Amino acid sequence: MIPYLDLNALHAPIRSELDDAWNSVVDTSWFIQGKELTAFEKEWAEYCGCEAAVGCANGLDALRLVLEAWKIQGKIALGDEVLVPSNTYIATWLAVSQAGLVPVPVEPDLESFSMSAADVESALTHRTKVLLPVHLYGRMADMEQLGKLAKDAGLLVLGDAAQAHGAILKGKKAGSWGDAEAFSFYPGKNLGALGDAGAVCSQDAELIQLIRVLGNYGSEKKYHNLYPGFNSRLDELQAALLRVKLKSLDAWNQERNEIAQRYLREIQNPFLILPNPGGAGQNVWHIFQILTEYRPQLENYLKAAGIGYLIHYPVPPHHQPAYRNEFQGRSYPLSEKIHAQTLSIPLYPGLSIDNQKIIVEVLNDFQPI
Repeated sequence: MIPYLDLNALHAPIRSELDDAWNSVVDTSWFIQGKELTAFEKEWAEYCGCEAAVGCANGLDALRLVLEAWKIQGKIALGDEVLVPSNTYIATWLAVSQAGLVPVPVEPDLESFSMSAADVESALTHRTKVLLPVHLYGRMADMEQLGKLAKDAGLLVLGDAAQAHGAILKGKKAGSWGDAEAFSFYPGKNLGALGDAGAVCSQDAELIQLIRVLGNYGSEKKYHNLYPGFNSRLDELQAALLRVKLKSLDAWNQERNEIAQRYLREIQNPFLILPNPGGAGQNVWHIFQILTEYRPQLENYLKAAGIGYLIHYPVPPHHQPAYRNEFQGRSYPLSEKIHAQTLSIPLYPGLSIDNQKIIVEVLNDFQPI
């Protein structure tokens, strides 16, 4: 059996460092808002090339805290529209709804599976205040063109970089584009914690400080609350573990790219559509996602062959019960096509060359009829 993801293979080379980091925090008995968090925020900001970063509890909170901070700053207001991809994980939409804003779906560009400037421009209304592109599957959205459009239209840009740790576009990493960018460090991400964790990056240090206060019950000074805030903090244990793993991120991304390039070269099957990689460094291959009109047959075939897979994602947000009332009767055919045909195959640091070859061979032999 080849698993879809094997975190043991990824962690094995750095296990002693992870153990040391864990034990060091436990020995201090300081678990919230300590030196490990301060150090990780600094290191993550430097890695991403942004002015400042702030840790939080998870990626969903990272998105929502930015929107809540902009409301406090008077840049947006309840009921404003936020353009979101129709093809994404639902967390992107949830952050908008939970902040009292209105998600407006925009169909994807089938080359990148992300929002394009042309599609965004056609969706703008007088109520549009924020663009929320997602760097889906590890490939950067076209932040340069989206940024130009946003500047001309007087809009804010919040990037969802939950799947794009280390991705580079025009010499700038994810985290350094837009007015802010949000990250998840869910365990399976390119940079994953050993639990839930998230962060916001921005060139706006004032915004970062406001988010820091909001995530700490709205408190800058203990027991003095400036805002009706949230409990969304990146704890010391996760920060310490992320600091260890950050040192390996570039090497892991390089290994992901090497595996992806093998797949792109060697998987040759007319029943499978492989992803467009984008430019050099633009894709860190969080997910190697293929499309096929024969997904049920491919699922059964992979199960029989002992190869793990996942569906990212089986149900589009507008078809979820959570949004059924708001989007009943609406259709987003490109998103629906992707959600109906997508399947992700194993790609992770530590995936052996022998197993890569088996995956290629099995996929090349797939015949749905």
